[in-house]
Amino acid sequence: MRSFVHHSQPARVIFGPGTASRVADEVRRLGRSRVLLLAGEHVRSQAELVENALGALQVARFDGAVAHTPVAVTEKVLGYVTEQDVDVVVAVGGGSTTGLAKALAVRTGIDQVILPTTYAGSEVTPVLGETVDGVKTTRSSPEILPETVIYDVAFTTTMPIPMAVTSAINAMAHAVEALYSEHTNPLVDALALEAIAATARGLPALGADLADPEGRSDLLLAAWLAGTCLASAGMGLHHKLCHVLGGTFELPHAATHTVLLPHVLAYNAPSVPHVMVRIAQALGTDTAPAGVYDLVAAAGGPSALEELGMAGSDLDEAARLATAEAYPNPREVTRGGVRRLLGEAFAGTRPEPAHLLG
Repeated sequence: MRSFVHHSQPARVIFGPGTASRVADEVRRLGRSRVLLLAGEHVRSQAELVENALGALQVARFDGAVAHTPVAVTEKVLGYVTEQDVDVVVAVGGGSTTGLAKALAVRTGIDQVILPTTYAGSEVTPVLGETVDGVKTTRSSPEILPETVIYDVAFTTTMPIPMAVTSAINAMAHAVEALYSEHTNPLVDALALEAIAATARGLPALGADLADPEGRSDLLLAAWLAGTCLASAGMGLHHKLCHVLGGTFELPHAATHTVLLPHVLAYNAPSVPHVMVRIAQALGTDTAPAGVYDLVAAAGGPSALEELGMAGSDLDEAARLATAEAYPNPREVTRGGVRRLLGEAFAGTRPEPAHLLG
């Protein structure tokens, strides 16, 4: 008989087209009045809409969020918070912008309203990853979780297809690891499988129409569901590898998730065959590892670490760093096994579960 504990995250979620116009109402609902807007050049049109909606509520703006949330950047922005007496941060962007908002909130206690423009999913998790001197560390706390997330589907329609592909697979990875987490439960399972199925529906639609509203809606829904799964169930080998390759070797975050996910599935498949069957069914494919690989390939996404800039000479060190500490994973994590996994991902070969046995 199955036993589990489920904890629901308290973030308020507003989903649908045109919902960004409600951002000022959400700030006021929180009882706040001095907004720091986090945005960037890549989301100029979305940020302008939010600025207009906020009006006099906005007292400062910062456009320099960096991937993997370097502490040095956070410390710089803390000056804006103090100087302008900021009591709420409104973030428009992807995982980097959300990460900066979280880093500010956990240090100061200010509220967060997040308007995602990608499928990162971190906006609904109490998890913060920060980088110091090339080392990325992760912590989790209820204080990290944003108060409100506004999912305006229109905010994702300008995302270029290559970015949309890697961002969507980044989100799928949250759902995949939730399915074999030690903290999974029936609700998390249902959310994770729907997230995987929605991603499988949404990705092919991207190639048919850059701004396909139904496809983008499926992918944004998947991002929310997958992020919710991650918040409830936790992470394993896949996220550890991505943190190592991103934080230490400066590989692009979402693209690294995209390349690694099929190979991590292949690594774990012998230990959780029932989970692999469920993932394959959600994808509509015969096997989970090859199914994810083929989904990415059909959408034009990256397939090899080498094309992301990873050096073959760094694979041994990456395997050492990824196995330096123990963490939950359905299959035992060994340096030799991880090194073989990274070799497969470096070459970009189509994975099968049998590849990484032994």
